Amino acid sequence: MADLYFSDNHFNKTHKKRRRKFIFLLSLALVISSLAFFTFSCSPNLLSNNKNNDNNISAQQPPSSSTNPPNFAEPKEALSIPEVVKKVSPAVVSVSTKSIVRQWGRDFGVQEGIGSGFIINNEGYILTNYHVISGAQEVRIIFNDSKAVNAKIINYDSVQDIAVVKVDGNIKVPGVVELGDSDKVQVGESVVAIGNPLGKEFIGTVTRGIISATNRGVEVEKGRTQNFLQTDAAINPGNSGGPLINTLGQVIGINTAKITEQGVEGIGFSIPINTVKQRLTALTKPVLRIGIGAIGITNEISKSEGIPTGVYVKEVYPESPASKAGIIVNDLITKFDGKPVTSIEEINSIKATHKAGDVIKVEIFRNKKNITTNLTLSE
Repeated sequence: MADLYFSDNHFNKTHKKRRRKFIFLLSLALVISSLAFFTFSCSPNLLSNNKNNDNNISAQQPPSSSTNPPNFAEPKEALSIPEVVKKVSPAVVSVSTKSIVRQWGRDFGVQEGIGSGFIINNEGYILTNYHVISGAQEVRIIFNDSKAVNAKIINYDSVQDIAVVKVDGNIKVPGVVELGDSDKVQVGESVVAIGNPLGKEFIGTVTRGIISATNRGVEVEKGRTQNFLQTDAAINPGNSGGPLINTLGQVIGINTAKITEQGVEGIGFSIPINTVKQRLTALTKPVLRIGIGAIGITNEISKSEGIPTGVYVKEVYPESPASKAGIIVNDLITKFDGKPVTSIEEINSIKATHKAGDVIKVEIFRNKKNITTNLTLSE
């Protein structure tokens, strides 16, 4: 199978990225005192630093009437490429992040990253890829006029690789995109991509191409296939989260990945915007947090490691609900709200049936003993 590269660039150009079947096109730079680089593996194993967070499927809060919906209006005539760019580019942003690299409770330095995103309403809500903001402690939005503002992560779906962030304060946004209908996309139609290939120095770069395939099934991880729009428009590191736009000036996809196999050119992938529309109401509501980094312990791992099945806690965030509930690193969560769990996705599915302030009974295997604690969910 060809290697797939997820499109975000992380600033330092000397940082050699690991080739993967499905690799994020996110720009990353790791800053540590020794100036050594710390790379991540996408494989979910006990020694991997690329942990699953507790909030990867969310949106439990009831809809709020105050949130302006995205603009779904459809212009009637096709636009020229310069007209498309003029219409959409004010709403395209850079998403800059900083995160602390932690492993087994220790800090290994600050990692900086940059991806792309686009504004979906006048309240400053921005769509991007989940992998752009994954693990970020700080998020800043850079508009196309280079103005930078702080932002916060509102919600995300790590399985579909989509996220929503919001600019802080009452800032007048420079533009809002229109969301098209990706079900109407046809093979061969022209498209435009806007983003930040290789980082901030190329902010607002425009490339063009065609739709090479629709509903292209790609194995994003072992045993799981996701459907994408395939395009030959240039998608490079730093483009993740940016829009793929049709000639009506509507966003039809979120640029996410590309094939990186040697000798291969022009095979990029975008998440169809209709996939995102189905989640927008949920994703614009604050996520309920637990505050752990964890991995699932399946039957196979259980047998090989000699431990029960459950969700293994690799990290507990300070002042989080998990920390306040007494959950610690190396705990194994065996039941959540009375239900057996073996993955963070199962915990999130259960969490999605609750609201902020609900108290959840958590059963834990620690030091060869079973203990129980109560965890209070919060935003």
